[in-house]
Amino acid sequence: MIQAFGLTSNPRKELPPAVDDVSFEVRAGRVTALLGASGAGKTTVLRLMLELQHGRGLTHFRGRPLHRIAHPSREVGVLLGDVPGHPGRTLRGHLRMLCAAAGVPVQRADEVMESVELLSLRDERLGTLSLGMDRRLGLACALVADPHTLVFDDPVGALSVREARRLHRALRAHAVQGGTVLFSTADPKEAARAADHVVTLEQGRVVADQEAVDFARTRLRPRVAVRTPHAARLGALLAQEARSARRSVEVVREGGNRLAVYGSTCADIGEAAFRHGILVHQLADEVGDMGPGAGVGDEAWAGDGGSAGVPSARQRAADGERAPAPRRPTVARPSPTGPPRPTATDPPSAGSAEADERAPDVDRAGAAVSQASAAGTDQPSAPGNPHPPVAERTPHEAAEAPGSTARRGSTPRTHATLAPGTTASTLPPPISVRSAPSPLRPLRYEIRRALGISTAFVVGAVVLVVSAVMAVVLARIGHTPQARLLAAWPRELPLPPAALGAGLLGALSFGDEFRHPALAADRGTVPRRLGLLTAKLLVSAAVALVLAALAAGTNAEVLHLFYGRELARIPSDWSALGAGWAALVVGCAWAGVLAAGLFRSTTAGLAAVVAVPVVVVPLVQKVWEGPDVRTAAGFPLRVREVLLTQWPFGGERYVAEVLRVVVQPVGGAMTLSLTTLLCAYLLTTLRSRTR
Repeated sequence: MIQAFGLTSNPRKELPPAVDDVSFEVRAGRVTALLGASGAGKTTVLRLMLELQHGRGLTHFRGRPLHRIAHPSREVGVLLGDVPGHPGRTLRGHLRMLCAAAGVPVQRADEVMESVELLSLRDERLGTLSLGMDRRLGLACALVADPHTLVFDDPVGALSVREARRLHRALRAHAVQGGTVLFSTADPKEAARAADHVVTLEQGRVVADQEAVDFARTRLRPRVAVRTPHAARLGALLAQEARSARRSVEVVREGGNRLAVYGSTCADIGEAAFRHGILVHQLADEVGDMGPGAGVGDEAWAGDGGSAGVPSARQRAADGERAPAPRRPTVARPSPTGPPRPTATDPPSAGSAEADERAPDVDRAGAAVSQASAAGTDQPSAPGNPHPPVAERTPHEAAEAPGSTARRGSTPRTHATLAPGTTASTLPPPISVRSAPSPLRPLRYEIRRALGISTAFVVGAVVLVVSAVMAVVLARIGHTPQARLLAAWPRELPLPPAALGAGLLGALSFGDEFRHPALAADRGTVPRRLGLLTAKLLVSAAVALVLAALAAGTNAEVLHLFYGRELARIPSDWSALGAGWAALVVGCAWAGVLAAGLFRSTTAGLAAVVAVPVVVVPLVQKVWEGPDVRTAAGFPLRVREVLLTQWPFGGERYVAEVLRVVVQPVGGAMTLSLTTLLCAYLLTTLRSRTR
C-alpha cells in the first residue's frame, strides 16, 4: 500500500505552492484514481511521492520511503508520459536493456511483452509505434522488474476507447493479484468507471477522498444548485411534491442556505418556490463532478430516500466561504523527535485526550442543530459573516475564522498533544531528489544499449570509408610519413577520422542517455553511478580499439590495392606506433564519454574531443618548451635506482614506450584533458550525493 503524508511542493518566488499538505492512502488490491483538472497538482503529487522533485512530506511504499528501498524499480513501476526510449531501438531490445538495468533475467522481456499483447511486435522500432502501442510498452517497462506498486500519470490520455479499456483491464489484473495501483486522470467518468477509490485534488489540496460508488453517486449526477434563506422549508416542500407526484427527486441540504436537487429542473423548482412565496437567491444547473467537499452533507430529503450531498465550487465562491476539508483516515506523520502522531488535518482517535475534551461540545452542538431542524426553523448565515456556525466548521475553517491566530491561506501544521519531553515538528520532512541505484548490471546494460541501435555501425562504416578515401588522396599527393598515411591523418586536420569517430561514439554513449533517458523513466535524471561510468569507459574503449584496428587495416589494404606493397608496408617501430595509435583513439573516446556525462550533451562531448588538439596541445607545447621543465627522459633508470630492483620481463622498455607517448604534445594534452574531465565528473558526482 501507499501512504502519503503532508506532500507540499516548494513555492516559486511569491506564488503559493502547487501542492499543499496532500495526504491520502492507496490500499493494496485496489485501483485508486487521483482526479483533478489541469493544473490541480496531480503530476506534482506523483513526482513528490517518487522523490523526483524537491519539496516536503513523506510517502511510504509498504511501510518504507522510496530512498530506503534497495531496488526501487522492483517495488514501484512508473510511467510518467511517453516511453523514454531511443526511436531506433526495437521493443525486445529496449525491454532487454531494462532487464539488465533491473537485474532480472532477459527472458522477462518476452514474458511482459506477452502479458501486454506485444509479442508479435517485438521487432518493431519504438519510433514507429502508435500511441496505444506506446502506452502498452510503457506498461511492459513498468512490469519488467515485477513490482508490487504501479504509479501511472494519465495513462489513457488521448487513447481510443478500446486501448483505454485494454490498459485499465491490465491495471485491474495487477490489482486483483494483490498489487497496488495508482493513476492520475482529469476525467471524472474514467475515475468512476476504472477505479475502486477516488482522491480528488483542487488547487493543490485534497477536497474529496471517496469510494468510487460514493463518488459516482454524489459527483457525477446533474443537479440544480439552489441558494435561499429558507433552504429547509423549500427542501421539505420539494420532497413532499415529489412524493405526491411519485417522481424520483433527491434534495440534499448542503449546510447554511444551500440545496442540491437531483432529478428536477430549474423551472420546476422556481415554480414551486414562487407558489409558496419563497425567496430564491440562486438557481442554476450544475454537474457536480469537480466541486470541493464531495460527500459532505448535513441533511437529506428525497422522494425515494436521502443521501449525502456535495456543495459546488461556484456555490461556495458565491457564499464567500472556504470549502471544507474532507475527512481523511487517521495517519501518523513520522517525526525525528518522537513516535508517530496524528496530524491536525486528521480526525482525532477515539481514545485521544482532545477527542474526549471536545466530545461534549460536539454533542451539544449536534443536539442544538437537531432541535433547530426538528422545529422547522432555518439558520441562515448572518449578514456580513460568510463563515458557517462553529459547530459546522472543519478544523481548517475554525483555524481561519475571524479572531484566530492562524493566517488565512496557510495550512495549520499543529500536532496533537505530545508526551512530556517531546517537541512538535512544525513542518513535514524535506524531500530530496536522490540518484537511483541502477543499472544493477551496468556492463550488460551498456553493451545492450550500444549494440541495440544502428548508430555505432553507421558511424563505423562512415569512418572507414572516409579514412580509406583520405589515405588514397594523401598517397596521391605524397610527402606524407608512412605512419600518418596508415592512419589517414593529414597535418592540416587536428585528428584522424578514426579518432573523431571514436570520440563521437563515446559522446553518444552518455548523450543518448540524456536525450532518451531509459534509466530515468522512474527516477528522474540519469544516475551518476561510478559503475555505469566504468561500464561506459570499458565499452567505449573496446569499440575504439576495434575501430582503430579496422581503420588501419582498411587503409593498408586500400593502399596496397592502389599503389602496391611499398606504401602498405608496416613500419619497423610498429609496436610504439601501434600503442600511440590505440592510446590516441581510446583517449578520444574517453574524452567524449566524460565530457558528455559532465555537460549532459553529445555536442559538448565531441567539442571536448576536438578541443584537445586545437586548444590544449599548443598550451602543452609551451609548457614542455619552458626552461624550467625537466623532461621524462631516463625515468625508468631513475625508478630502478630508487627502487633498487630490476623491471621484470624487460618492463622498462614498455614504461619507456608509454612515457614516450605521454611526453608527446598530443599525448600530454590528452592525458591532461582526461584527468581534468575525470576529476570534474567525480566532483559533480560527490556533490550530487552530498546534496
